[in-house]
Amino acid sequence: MKIRPLDDRVVIEILEAEEKTSGGIVLPDTAKEKPQRGKVVAVGPGKLLDDGSRAEASVVVGDVVLFGKYSGTEVRVGETEYTIMKETDLLAKEVKAKAVKKSAKKKSVGKSKR
Repeated sequence: MKIRPLDDRVVIEILEAEEKTSGGIVLPDTAKEKPQRGKVVAVGPGKLLDDGSRAEASVVVGDVVLFGKYSGTEVRVGETEYTIMKETDLLAKEVKAKAVKKSAKKKSVGKSKR
Protein backbone atom coordinates (compact mmCIF):
# COMPACT_ATOMS: atom_id res chain seq x y z
CA MET A 1 0.00 0.00 0.00
CA LYS A 2 1.19 3.51 -0.83
CA ILE A 3 0.27 6.62 1.11
CA ARG A 4 -0.31 9.89 -0.74
CA PRO A 5 -0.81 12.85 1.61
CA LEU A 6 -3.44 15.49 0.89
CA ASP A 7 -2.97 19.27 0.78
CA ASP A 8 -0.11 20.50 3.02
CA ARG A 9 0.49 17.19 4.79
CA VAL A 10 3.70 15.16 4.76
CA VAL A 11 4.38 11.51 5.52
CA ILE A 12 7.37 10.94 7.80
CA GLU A 13 9.15 7.63 8.34
CA ILE A 14 10.20 7.54 11.97
CA LEU A 15 13.95 7.27 12.55
CA GLU A 16 14.86 5.19 15.59
CA ALA A 17 16.02 6.96 18.74
CA GLU A 18 19.66 6.62 19.68
CA GLU A 19 20.56 3.42 21.53
CA LYS A 20 23.42 5.15 23.40
CA THR A 21 24.11 8.57 24.84
CA SER A 22 27.05 10.61 23.52
CA GLY A 23 29.01 9.34 26.55
CA GLY A 24 28.45 5.72 25.50
CA ILE A 25 25.77 4.79 28.05
CA VAL A 26 23.30 2.26 26.60
CA LEU A 27 19.70 3.40 27.10
CA PRO A 28 17.01 0.88 28.07
CA ASP A 29 13.77 1.01 26.04
CA THR A 30 11.93 2.64 28.94
CA ALA A 31 14.37 5.57 28.97
CA LYS A 32 14.09 6.37 25.26
CA GLU A 33 11.87 9.27 24.32
CA LYS A 34 9.38 9.10 21.49
CA PRO A 35 11.26 9.73 18.22
CA GLN A 36 11.25 13.35 17.16
CA ARG A 37 13.20 12.84 13.96
CA GLY A 38 12.18 11.32 10.68
CA LYS A 39 12.66 11.13 6.95
CA VAL A 40 10.13 12.64 4.55
CA VAL A 41 8.76 9.87 2.30
CA ALA A 42 5.84 11.72 0.68
CA VAL A 43 4.71 15.34 0.33
CA GLY A 44 1.21 16.54 -0.51
CA PRO A 45 0.48 18.94 -3.39
CA GLY A 46 0.57 21.96 -1.05
CA LYS A 47 -1.89 24.12 0.84
CA LEU A 48 -4.75 25.42 -1.30
CA LEU A 49 -4.61 29.22 -1.37
CA ASP A 50 -7.55 31.63 -1.71
CA ASP A 51 -6.74 32.28 -5.38
CA GLY A 52 -6.94 28.55 -6.19
CA SER A 53 -3.19 28.00 -6.51
CA ARG A 54 -1.14 25.81 -4.19
CA ALA A 55 1.67 26.90 -1.86
CA GLU A 56 4.94 25.10 -2.58
CA ALA A 57 6.17 22.79 0.18
CA SER A 58 9.39 23.69 2.01
CA VAL A 59 10.46 20.02 2.30
CA VAL A 60 11.06 17.34 -0.32
CA VAL A 61 11.16 13.56 -0.23
CA GLY A 62 14.40 12.48 1.46
CA ASP A 63 14.71 15.45 3.85
CA VAL A 64 15.37 14.58 7.50
CA VAL A 65 13.09 16.66 9.70
CA LEU A 66 12.47 17.37 13.38
CA PHE A 67 8.99 17.54 14.86
CA GLY A 68 7.28 17.81 18.25
CA LYS A 69 6.65 14.76 20.43
CA TYR A 70 2.91 14.79 19.94
CA SER A 71 2.73 16.02 16.33
CA GLY A 72 0.76 14.21 13.68
CA THR A 73 -1.03 10.89 13.49
CA GLU A 74 0.90 7.64 13.68
CA VAL A 75 0.06 4.90 11.17
CA ARG A 76 1.63 1.54 10.42
CA VAL A 77 1.93 0.19 6.88
CA GLY A 78 3.34 -3.32 6.89
CA GLU A 79 6.32 -3.29 9.25
CA THR A 80 7.02 0.43 8.86
CA GLU A 81 5.71 3.13 11.20
CA TYR A 82 4.88 6.53 9.73
CA THR A 83 3.59 9.82 11.06
CA ILE A 84 1.33 11.99 8.92
CA MET A 85 1.32 15.67 9.85
CA LYS A 86 0.77 19.13 8.46
CA GLU A 87 3.88 20.79 7.13
CA THR A 88 3.41 23.58 9.69
CA ASP A 89 3.93 21.01 12.48
CA LEU A 90 7.52 20.46 11.35
CA LEU A 91 10.05 22.30 13.49
CA ALA A 92 13.15 22.12 11.28
CA LYS A 93 14.96 20.14 8.63
CA GLU A 94 18.53 18.94 8.88
CA VAL A 95 21.02 20.46 6.46
CA LYS A 96 24.43 19.19 5.46
CA ALA A 97 27.45 20.69 7.24
CA LYS A 98 28.81 22.29 4.04
CA ALA A 99 25.54 24.13 3.46
CA VAL A 100 25.61 25.44 7.03
CA LYS A 101 29.22 26.67 6.68
CA LYS A 102 28.46 28.51 3.43
CA SER A 103 25.39 30.07 5.00
CA ALA A 104 27.38 31.12 8.09
CA LYS A 105 30.01 32.84 5.92
CA LYS A 106 27.34 34.88 4.19
CA LYS A 107 25.83 35.96 7.50
CA SER A 108 29.07 36.86 9.31
CA VAL A 109 28.83 40.19 11.07
CA GLY A 110 32.47 41.19 10.99
CA LYS A 111 35.62 41.08 13.07
CA SER A 112 35.66 41.66 16.80
CA LYS A 113 37.17 45.00 17.91
CA ARG A 114 39.14 43.72 20.90
